[in-house]
Amino acid sequence: MSSPLPTAADESVLLVQLSDSHLFAEADGKLLGMDTRDSLQRVIDRVIEEQPSIDLVLATGDLSQDGSAESYQCFGELVARIPAPSRWFPGNHDEVPVMRQVCAGTAALEPIVDFPHWRIVLLDSTIEGAVPGHFPAEQLQLLERALEEAGERHVLISFHHHPVSIGCAWMDPIGVRNAEALFAVLDRYPQVRALLWGHVHQEFDQVRNGVRLLASPSTCVQFAPGSEDFSVGCEAPGYRWLRLKRDGSIETGVSRVTGIAFEVDYSIKGY
Repeated sequence: MSSPLPTAADESVLLVQLSDSHLFAEADGKLLGMDTRDSLQRVIDRVIEEQPSIDLVLATGDLSQDGSAESYQCFGELVARIPAPSRWFPGNHDEVPVMRQVCAGTAALEPIVDFPHWRIVLLDSTIEGAVPGHFPAEQLQLLERALEEAGERHVLISFHHHPVSIGCAWMDPIGVRNAEALFAVLDRYPQVRALLWGHVHQEFDQVRNGVRLLASPSTCVQFAPGSEDFSVGCEAPGYRWLRLKRDGSIETGVSRVTGIAFEVDYSIKGY
C-alpha cells in the first residue's frame, strides 16, 4: 500500500478528473469531428487557471482512441503541465500493454493512493477487445483488501465504466456487466463515500445507500443526456473537480471550456 501524500493546510484533498480524451498518434486526430488533442489542451488550460492547488489528477480511461504509444506519451506531456501527481487507468479504447510500457518507471498506474484522511482506489473495469465493462475476481479482491486496510480513512473508488443506468438507453448494455458483484463488496464497508467514473461523456450525480455516484464530461465530445440512441450533445468539453473533506463530505463541480465549435461527423462508428 502507498504512503500518504501531503495535503492542503485544511486537510482536504483536491482531485481533478480528466476523462475520455481519445487522443490519436496524429497531432490533428479527430473523434466525431473534434480535434481531441486541441480540446484536451484547452481543458488543461482551464484546470491550471481555475485550480491553483491540486493534490491529484485522475485520468479515468479512454486516454487514447487508437492505443498508440504516441497518444499516451502526448497525454503524459500535456498532463505534466499540471503541477500535481497523476494516476491513470484504462478504458475500453485503451491498450493496456502499451499504456504500461509508456508508464514504466512511474507511479502513474498504481491502484491505491493514500492521503491522511482519504484513500483513493483505482480499478480496471475493462474487458480486452470489448466495449462493456466487467470486474474480474482479482479486481474485486484488490478492492476488498484496499477497503479492509483503509483504517479510519474515507474511500473514493474510481474506474471507467458506469455501474448503474444513467438514463441513456443505448449505453445500458455497455456499462459494468457484473455491477452486483461490485456493490456486494461496497455495501459491507461504510467508509466508502463515492464512486467516480468516465465512459459516458456527460455529468451524472446521484446517491445510492449514502454513496455518491459521479460521472463526468469528456475532455472532447459529449454525449446527449437522456438519449435513446447514440447522440452527440451540444455541451462543451470539460473536467470535474472534487474537494474531499476531512469529515468524509465531498464538494464537487464541473467546469467546461468555451469557444470550441465543430461539425459532428456521424460517419465515424465504433465508440
